[in-house]
Amino acid sequence: MVTRRASIWGGLAGVTVLATGGLAWRAWSNGAFSVGQGEAYEPWRRWREDRPAGRLGVVHAGILAASAHNTQPWRFRIANERISLHADYGRNLGSFDPFRRELHLSLGCALENMTHAARAQGFLARIEAAPGPLASDSSGAAAEITLVAGERIVSELFEAIPNRHTLRGAYDARREISSARQKELGQLAEDSPELRMFLFADAAGRAELGALIVSATERIVADREMAEDSARWFRFDWSSLQSHRDGITLDAVGLPPLINAVAKILPPVSGEQADRQWLTDTRDVHVATAPLLGIIAVRDLYDRPTALAAGRLWQRIHLWATARGISAQPLNQPAEMVDRERQLGAPEITREQLAKLTGDPSWRPTFVFRLGYADQQPRLSPRRRLEDVVIR
Repeated sequence: MVTRRASIWGGLAGVTVLATGGLAWRAWSNGAFSVGQGEAYEPWRRWREDRPAGRLGVVHAGILAASAHNTQPWRFRIANERISLHADYGRNLGSFDPFRRELHLSLGCALENMTHAARAQGFLARIEAAPGPLASDSSGAAAEITLVAGERIVSELFEAIPNRHTLRGAYDARREISSARQKELGQLAEDSPELRMFLFADAAGRAELGALIVSATERIVADREMAEDSARWFRFDWSSLQSHRDGITLDAVGLPPLINAVAKILPPVSGEQADRQWLTDTRDVHVATAPLLGIIAVRDLYDRPTALAAGRLWQRIHLWATARGISAQPLNQPAEMVDRERQLGAPEITREQLAKLTGDPSWRPTFVFRLGYADQQPRLSPRRRLEDVVIR
């Protein structure tokens, strides 16, 4: 009897050791406690410790910009005092972005970072955007940046570049964005006549726009093609994250630290599970805790220079918010559904809903976002190396 009992406990102990060892291995191999570490995050460290000067330094600022799904759809060619910004169409979101509108918004984000980095080095960046409508494929540059000597200006927006990260967790819904801050925010678009900003800080406006964001998310999740095109950019495995150096990671989802570590230890979720969680978070976290929702609108939704300008404005907003301790996150599902309905030739339901919300159908929403204060700090997202994006 004693021998049998010892055998049972010995077996249980062995299983426990194996389970504990397996969990420890999974924790180590999937970077459960390695937030923001590894080669995929080296560009952020290099910016603080040993960033390049001159034109490469300007490009380095560009690769730290925001991009849709963290696709980083840019390439740069450097020649003399000019930097050509090219779209990498192989890094598009497919049915999520059928007209490459969000891809060009992403390029605009890079341009904004580059202008501030140029000024910090004593250059004025003159930008010439390629005219015409958005293209699904083009070998030409989307924009040309010419660096000319100017006054050295190290702005607060430049200083915010290494601290700007998207926070997808809960915001403090009880802490409002003050009217003074909202006025500052509105002024960021005043010099761009082709752009207009709509802000929704009142409960009724937030509820109406929030409901539209949630319903658009429901439709995206139900659209298998869109869901699959989105899932291609999930990097929930540590080795995949480090090799691709792009996409949406578990660290960037906005989970509390302990839950984030546990999520990395557990087996990876399916695309369907991730979509359901995204819908839940959109409804119960992103919309529910946002003290302010906003829209960037344009006259022509599919004009390339306008899309670049709208992307620059979003990056400027995010840098401005970062400098003031305000968190930010895109919630662009309604604009994505406008594109999807147009692609499918379906009734323009979302376009009509947005026009009713803004009260002016001549201004077409191209970007939707939320702002707020949060206790949680945003986490780094992976970045490709300069060597990966500079065309030789």
